[in-house]
Amino acid sequence: MQSIELAIAWRYLRSRRGSRLLSLISMIAIGGVLVGVSALILIMGVMKGLQTDLREKILVGSPDLRVLPYGADMRMSDWATVREKVLRVPGAVKAAPFITTQGLARNMAGYQTGAQVVGLLPADSTSAAVTTIRSHAILGDFSFRRDSIALPGAVLGKLLASKLNAFPGDTIVLFGAAGLEMNAATGALIPRADSLVVSGVFETGMYEYDDAYLYVDLRTAQRFGGYDGDVTGIEVQASSRWTAPALADSIRARVDAPVRVMDWQEQNQSLFQALKLEKLGMAVILLLIVVVAAFNIVSTLTMMVVDKTREIGILRAMGLSALAVRRVFLLQGIFVGAAGTLGGTALGLFLAMLLERYHLISLDPSVYFIDHLPVRIEVLDVLSAMAGSMIIATVATWHPASQAARLDPVEAIRHE
Repeated sequence: MQSIELAIAWRYLRSRRGSRLLSLISMIAIGGVLVGVSALILIMGVMKGLQTDLREKILVGSPDLRVLPYGADMRMSDWATVREKVLRVPGAVKAAPFITTQGLARNMAGYQTGAQVVGLLPADSTSAAVTTIRSHAILGDFSFRRDSIALPGAVLGKLLASKLNAFPGDTIVLFGAAGLEMNAATGALIPRADSLVVSGVFETGMYEYDDAYLYVDLRTAQRFGGYDGDVTGIEVQASSRWTAPALADSIRARVDAPVRVMDWQEQNQSLFQALKLEKLGMAVILLLIVVVAAFNIVSTLTMMVVDKTREIGILRAMGLSALAVRRVFLLQGIFVGAAGTLGGTALGLFLAMLLERYHLISLDPSVYFIDHLPVRIEVLDVLSAMAGSMIIATVATWHPASQAARLDPVEAIRHE
């Protein structure tokens, strides 16, 4: 690439007295690319942040793997044997039984609300911490004990505790449908009721957990749910979250028991697939903004070719080759695309930083599960957006550059 071609390309891009229109159009073309690239980077960051934030919050109380029994009753009888077999599978770090059931929580004032009751081993049990839910206690802990109180303990989500106005030391009543008895006189069903003392409060930042989940000791959950010595299943921690699907296949092959294994992606498959599809759709739609900006580049260079016809003819007559003329206009288009791409990248990263640091956009956690719009920028996403923008800008430049190269110098300066 000769310096004369760079000099001519730069001179054509600069405004000069009496011909500022082309410069204005060039700025508009750069602005179109800038807006498209910045929007693309920002939205891709938001979608990635939303996906990551939701995944992390879901996995606070959801293990890498769940080993569940077959059957409509969802009861695993010989769970201790299954647990030992699971722990012998390479890649399984921890395994613990759990129980999940529905209940109705009521405070001493009579207010009641539905609750998702989960039975876990206490925090001081061996290999109990399969999930990270225990690290999110803000009051008390997951030992499910209160000093000098014989009632079993319960750890409530922050929003659930606020609704019940029940905090560590307060007593609540938990109603369940398991083991229903019928009143002989009236024929009405008598629900099972257990009195619990609040031993802790947790906060995850995810509305579903904080608003409805109530954790109790495994034995308490077995009694409340009518499980006797059975459990709902086994939750498993893998050596790495991303090896969970392979570990699930190994457990299915090595555990000789009628069980099914679900990894964390299967448990939340519909949500994660929807987020991936939405991210792809938004990227394609926003990339169209860059395509629209590319038409501005085409129109800018086409007008420049028309405006510079006499100059091109003179340069050709002086010995500048058609290939060099093509390169002059290719350089102009590449400069417009590069300026817009770099400016858009900088603007997109700056806006992403503002959104992530200052939480400028708040969300209703009861609808979106999170309280603000998260942003997570990945280098691959940024590079993909920049590469796509430059490719589109370069392709858009080719036609007007070829048009300039095909100009006949005699025809170009015939009427001069």
